[in-house]
Amino acid sequence: MRYRLGVDVGGTFTDVLLLEESTGTTYRAKTASTPSDQSVGVLNGIAKVCDEAGIDPSDVGQVLHGTTVATNAILEGRGARVGLVTTDGFGQVLQIARSFVPGGLAGWIIWPKPEPLAALENTVEVVGRIAADGSEVTALDEQQARAQLRTLAGAGIEALTVSLINAYANDTHEKQVAAWAAEELPGIPVSLSSHVLPEMREYERTLTTVANSYVQPEVSRYVRNLDTSLQDRGITAPLSILRSDGGLVQSAKAAEDPVSLLLSGPAGGVTGVVWFAEQAGYTDFLTFDMGGTSTDVALVLGGEPRIGRETKVGDLAVRATSVDVRTVGAGGGSIAHVPELTKALRVGPQSAGADPGPAAYGNGGTAPTVTDANVVLGYLPGALAGGEVALDVEASRRAVATIADAMGLESPEAAASGIVDIVNENMFGALRLVSVQQGYDPRDFALVSFGGAGPLHANALGRLTGSWPVIVPPSPGVLCAYGDATTCVRDESARTMIRAFADLSDDDLSSALRDLARTASDRLSADGVPTDQQTAKYQVDLRYQGQGFEIPVDLDADALDGPGLLTTLGEAFDAEHQRLFSFLLKNEREVINLRVTVSGPRPDVTVAPLAEATGDPEPVSTSEVWMDGAVVTAPVYDRGDLLAGHVVTGPAVITEMDSTTLVLSGHAATVHASGSLLLAPVDHAGPESR
Repeated sequence: MRYRLGVDVGGTFTDVLLLEESTGTTYRAKTASTPSDQSVGVLNGIAKVCDEAGIDPSDVGQVLHGTTVATNAILEGRGARVGLVTTDGFGQVLQIARSFVPGGLAGWIIWPKPEPLAALENTVEVVGRIAADGSEVTALDEQQARAQLRTLAGAGIEALTVSLINAYANDTHEKQVAAWAAEELPGIPVSLSSHVLPEMREYERTLTTVANSYVQPEVSRYVRNLDTSLQDRGITAPLSILRSDGGLVQSAKAAEDPVSLLLSGPAGGVTGVVWFAEQAGYTDFLTFDMGGTSTDVALVLGGEPRIGRETKVGDLAVRATSVDVRTVGAGGGSIAHVPELTKALRVGPQSAGADPGPAAYGNGGTAPTVTDANVVLGYLPGALAGGEVALDVEASRRAVATIADAMGLESPEAAASGIVDIVNENMFGALRLVSVQQGYDPRDFALVSFGGAGPLHANALGRLTGSWPVIVPPSPGVLCAYGDATTCVRDESARTMIRAFADLSDDDLSSALRDLARTASDRLSADGVPTDQQTAKYQVDLRYQGQGFEIPVDLDADALDGPGLLTTLGEAFDAEHQRLFSFLLKNEREVINLRVTVSGPRPDVTVAPLAEATGDPEPVSTSEVWMDGAVVTAPVYDRGDLLAGHVVTGPAVITEMDSTTLVLSGHAATVHASGSLLLAPVDHAGPESR
C-alpha cells in the first residue's frame, strides 16, 4: 500500500491526514499546535495518525506540508537582518515605496508607517547600470562594490538581497554582485530579484525579494530540522511544501524561495475543497475556512480557484502568485469585548490562540471567545479533536457572562447569540470581498465550509449570502491537510515583455510563452516529473496604453497553435475589463508580463461512495441548544452513522472527530454519496449541480 501524508499547521491545532491512495481510506488526527516550534506539533500528529492506522512511519511514501512558518515570521517580526544592494541612486526605494497611505483622507494622521524589512543603514548602492532594453549603460565597479559588501559584513546581516535597476531585462550585473558577495560574505544566503521576481517595477521587485531574504533563514532552518526529525522517526519519504498558489514544491526549493509560501496554509484548504465539491457536482462556489484565529475565504469558478498576483500578510503586500484568499480576524478563538467608550459589542481580531485558548479549554484562558459562545449555546459536544480537548462549560458561561453584564443583557445565552451574530457578519463581509466586489453574485454560487469551526457557522453564512447549497465536505476540520495530500507539484516561469499589440505578432508572443513553458518544464523534469505528464497554463498581463495597472488574462494552450492569438487575447482582456470596471477604452492594448505555470499530475485517489440509506437516521443523543431566542431540544447525530440519502432536519447537531455541523431551524442537511453534507432551506427547490 502507498500512503500520502498531509500536514497543515493552524493557529490552534495541527491537522494530519493519512491517505491510502488505492482505496481512498483516510485516517485523521488533530494535535495542539506548538507555536514556539511547529515541528513538535507536526511530529506529534504524525505519530498519532500512524498509530491509528496501524502502520509504521516508514510506510509513508510522501509527506506534503502546508506551513505558516514564513507567514508567522512576517507577522511576528522574527525574520532575518537583511542587507540590500541597489543601484547607485536607488538606496531609498523601500522608504519611498508607492506613497500610499491606507484609510481615508486623514489616514496619514494615525497610520504608523511600518519599518521596511531591510533597514536603510543596511542598504548599500553599487555603481553600474542596465537599461530597460537590457543593454549595459554603465559597467559595474568591482572595487567599489566589494567595499560596499564589506560594509554589510560589518553590520552583522543574516541574509542579502540584490535588486538592481532593470535586472528583469538583464541579470548579468546581479549575478556578478552575488558572486562577489559569496566571497565577501561567506555563508550568507543571497536572493536575486531577477530570480525571485523577473518583472518590471523596481519597488515591488525589491520588496518581494527582500521579503524572500527576510524569511529565508527561518524557513530553511525549519525545513531542515523537520526533514531531519522525520528521518529520525523512520520516515525517509521526500518532504514537499505547499506553495501559496496551491501547488507543491520540494522542500529544498521551498527553502530557496520561501516568499512563495506566505499563504501556504490557506491554499491547502482551497485545493482540497475543489476535489470534494466536484464529487458533489459543483464547480462554482465560495470557500469559507474558519479556524481558531482567522477565517479565509476564496472564490472558485469552473473548478479553478482564482489566482492573484499579490500576496498580503499583515502590512506587507508582495508580488507573488497565490490563491486569491481574503482573511478576516474571525475564528473560534476570537475574543469578544465591549469597549468602555461605545458599549458596543466587538468580536476580534484579537485571539486567544492555542495558548491559553478559549476559557472552555481549561488552560487558564478567561476571555470570552467565539468558541465559548458556541459552548454556551449548546452547539458543541463535550470534547473536541476526538477527545484531545475536553470542554469546560461552566468556564465558558463565566467568560461570556462578563459580556452580558457589560451590556446589561438578561443571560449569557443572549450575549453568546450576539457574539455569534457579529462574527457571522464579519465573515459575510469577507465573502463579499471575493464575490460582490469582484463582480460576482454570491447567489450564483454554492458555499463550501470547512475548518474546525466553519461548519458551526456555515448554515448562518448560507442564509446571509443566499449561497445554496452549503457544502460541508468529509473531515472538514482537516481539509487543509487533505488538500496538501491531493494536490500536485508545480513550477512557474515569468518575464516582462512590454510590447504594444501593433508591434507584436502572434508568432512572437507564442514563441515567448513556449520558451517560458520549456524553462518551467525542465525544472519539473529535473524533479522527476515526466514531460508527458505535465500540463502548462498560460497567463498574460495586459493593459490599455497609458494605464498604470495590468489585468491578468488566462490563455488556453490551444490558442498558441491557431491563428488570431492576439485577437483572442484582446477579446478576453476586454471582457475582463468590462466585468471589473463596466467600461472599455479605445486605447491600444499592451502586453506587460508573460507567465507560465507547469503542473505535474494530481494523485489518482479513489474514494468509495457511501452506502445508500434504507431508513431515517438515528440520533445518538439530544442537546439543549439556544436557537431563535429560545432553548430547544435538538437531536445530535454522529456523522459516521449517516449514509447517502439521509436527511437531517434542523434544529440538529452533527458531530465528528474534527468538527461539528449546526443545522438551523427551517433547514435540512442531505448526505451526498461522496460523503458531503448539502445544507439548504427546507423549502428550497433542491440543489442543482453547477
